Amino acid sequence: MERSLLQRVGTLLYLVHPNTTTFSSVDQVPNYIHEAIPLMLFITFLEFTVLYMLGKPTRLGQLNSSLGCALFSEVPTLVVTGASLIGYDWIFKFRLWDLPWDSPYTWLGAFTGIDFCYYWIHRANHELNILWAIHQVHHSSEDYNFGTAMRNSVFQRATNLAFYYPLALLGLPLPTIAVHIAFNYLFQFWLHTELVGNLGPIEWFFITPSHHRVHHGANKWCLDKNYGSVLVIWDRFFGTFEAERNNEEIVYGLTNQPQTYNVIWHQFFYFVEVYRKARSMSTCGCFFISFHT
Repeated sequence: MERSLLQRVGTLLYLVHPNTTTFSSVDQVPNYIHEAIPLMLFITFLEFTVLYMLGKPTRLGQLNSSLGCALFSEVPTLVVTGASLIGYDWIFKFRLWDLPWDSPYTWLGAFTGIDFCYYWIHRANHELNILWAIHQVHHSSEDYNFGTAMRNSVFQRATNLAFYYPLALLGLPLPTIAVHIAFNYLFQFWLHTELVGNLGPIEWFFITPSHHRVHHGANKWCLDKNYGSVLVIWDRFFGTFEAERNNEEIVYGLTNQPQTYNVIWHQFFYFVEVYRKARSMSTCGCFFISFHT
């Protein structure tokens, strides 16, 4: 079914209705992410133009590097997604409950479950050394804009999807999971901008650009904060929330920043760093503790 422009904007903001986003088979689930790509690119270049007019130009090299990483990260999509779906489907055979695929409660359960799992996926990506070697690609831009949202590792999808497998044991159907993984990812796009300021009471319930700017900061007070994707309650409950500070400028990028726009090097450089530091250690613990802080 062809979706209108308004409906596609809605998928970027999780403004969707359960009745129109509930499916009995995974084959029926639209590829929401691919459908959103033209809109995401349009918004990215619109932001680029607005920043230029405001006298805050984005470095073209940083933007090109982000888009290059986005393109490169799509290479393994079919293989990784197919294998992950098979894995989820197999675990689903051992589910504890049979949840109806067309129930709004199942839809809401999947929304909450996916967001909860993503919090821990994201936190693990920062706190486990090998996972950080993959995830650091997303943090490597020294500019913060919509292009940064698409700067991902070629390995990221492969490491993330398995974290959702416990939801199969709870009986959440695969089509519902596939829908919410897509929406959860797309919601993160609008968080990557400096053009949206503090949103008042909304900040108590949802992750906002203000919260996510802190997450991308290389300042010491920003590190390992605000892991959430949609709901901010996980960060507040587990003690990883940090509000943006009006009197302190956020510096973006990595604490160990590779001075290059090379897309391939961004994907692999930190693995070299992990190996170098592992060689200097007397135990294997360095493989599990993140060095990015």
